[in-house]
Amino acid sequence: MYYTDRGIEELATRRGEDEVTLEWLADQLRTFVDLHPEFEVPVDRLATWLARDDDDDE
Repeated sequence: MYYTDRGIEELATRRGEDEVTLEWLADQLRTFVDLHPEFEVPVDRLATWLARDDDDDE
């Protein structure tokens, strides 16, 4: 288990029953980057990965 899994596990436990939109998630990511600009690149990479998750690997 990676150290970051703790946060993922907490998210699943606390919010696992919530239904959210991608618009809500995008707003949350923007707010996070506004508060923590040093994480702009990793958040951008995560958002790009999520956006392209259904693309075929070529």
